[in-house]
Amino acid sequence: MAASTYRLHVLRLAWSGLWRNRRRQPGCSHLERSWPRLMSRRPAVAIEGFRYCVEHCLEQSVWEKLQRTRFAPGANSITHRVPLGLLLLSRQQLTGTQLETALTAQRESGHGRIGEWLQTLGFVTEQQVLAALARQWSCPMLRPASAVPALQRIPQIPVTLLEAYQVLPVSYVSATSTLHLAFGDRPDYTVLYAIERMLGCRTGACLALPGFVRAGLEPLATRRGENEMVFAGLPDDRECARIVTSYCARLDATEIRLAACGSHLWIRLFRDSRPPLDLVLRSGETAEGILPHTASAS
Repeated sequence: MAASTYRLHVLRLAWSGLWRNRRRQPGCSHLERSWPRLMSRRPAVAIEGFRYCVEHCLEQSVWEKLQRTRFAPGANSITHRVPLGLLLLSRQQLTGTQLETALTAQRESGHGRIGEWLQTLGFVTEQQVLAALARQWSCPMLRPASAVPALQRIPQIPVTLLEAYQVLPVSYVSATSTLHLAFGDRPDYTVLYAIERMLGCRTGACLALPGFVRAGLEPLATRRGENEMVFAGLPDDRECARIVTSYCARLDATEIRLAACGSHLWIRLFRDSRPPLDLVLRSGETAEGILPHTASAS
């Protein structure tokens, strides 16, 4: 009898622990109740594998996710790489006198990168600077003769982000779910991580001439339309959460994904039988390159 009583006590403790853990798990408590779930006219929205009802819990959950995914400008800066001037010097494409002259001009002007000054002064070519950057960042270099990617094979990515960070999708291998992107400047790994998180694929970075990237982005601008919305100057995360919840209710969204991308926040709303809607939230004032259909939160 004592053994049976002890086992019953252990089972009660275990059940109590499981119930407490269940209550601590994220997700919508309203969806666990049968009657509210049957009466609700809207489907639940999934965020990171947990489902939330639009009427009660979604806005708070989006706000909490925004708190953990704050804008992070400058997160891509890395200071331990070999300076570009020293790389060109080591490859005998630049002399010490030329490098000192360019550094002096850069210092006196107070602006511009050393690679730009070296080209302005005629000491190196754009191709030489690109090759040095590729070596500096351990990235392959895309040759200018490479073809512009076929638009129908490239997954949906907000053109706003591609233009802001001067990155061009150049190929997509569906068999391995790998997307290759060319940067017109140093690669931005916050952009690569955001794309991987939102598309569920792998990414590979390479460098290309800035003119090649700009030319490739021009036809991609035709893909901009009803599937992309841009907001600038949002006051805080509460207002962002309210906007996202409003769009979810309007579109009957089934899933939300979000990722920080430099000074932008990329939010994707999945919906049945239609392409997803991308909301691009910008911190700060409207800058050059903002889209004509930019919406304001005020």
